[in-house]
Amino acid sequence: MCVNGLEGGGVGAGLVVFLSGGLAASTAWGATLSLKLDHDAAPVADAVVSLHGVQAPAAGDARAIMDQRNTSFVPGVLPVRVGTSVSFPNSDSVQHQVYSFSPAKPFELPLYSGTPLSPVRFDRPGVVVVGCNIHDWMIGYIVVLDSAYFGKSDAAGRVALEAPAGSYRLRVWHSRLAAPLEQDIVLGAAGAEQSLTLSLGPPPPERRGSERLRALQEKLRSLKQDPCCDRACRPRSSPC
Repeated sequence: MCVNGLEGGGVGAGLVVFLSGGLAASTAWGATLSLKLDHDAAPVADAVVSLHGVQAPAAGDARAIMDQRNTSFVPGVLPVRVGTSVSFPNSDSVQHQVYSFSPAKPFELPLYSGTPLSPVRFDRPGVVVVGCNIHDWMIGYIVVLDSAYFGKSDAAGRVALEAPAGSYRLRVWHSRLAAPLEQDIVLGAAGAEQSLTLSLGPPPPERRGSERLRALQEKLRSLKQDPCCDRACRPRSSPC
């Protein structure tokens, strides 16, 4: 099958392909695959789309940032290539303790403010779920890929990948997919446009507490960390 410069088959379960009109532009890389992702007629953001099968240039010394703002990871989904070093600056006024138990990269950063001295290097492909030991509603995803050709869908559900023309395994990951969806494609030199409908699970329940409860929790933690709140050194009038 070849429509709009895209040849393919073996559509994964839960993935329905609707081919759209028009051709994507050719670039210096070779060709552009433009995708639009939706679920129940609504655009799907933060889906990671990657192409696998063609040898890519060496990764080099790649670096990325996952910030912490308003007790959330920013971005919440970060796709990176294998070998990328990721920094976890803390832009909040409260401390965080970032960690992951994921097999692809277990790690832990002790309680800190500001920016840790050393970034974390992600040297194996896989999905790394990142959390905070202090604020258990904070969840982030680092998708580590053994490919140079990848991207993340925007709020409109759109993503464009630039890659040399050739045969690939197209892979789509989203935190609400039961498993990554895959499809064999052949990307022609003229590029291609395609629409994909994803079958997502329900969104996770809201875990973030109320603003008043979070403020109280932070106040209690700061009191516990204050050395003057020790019984041996506090004055009688101390609120500790």
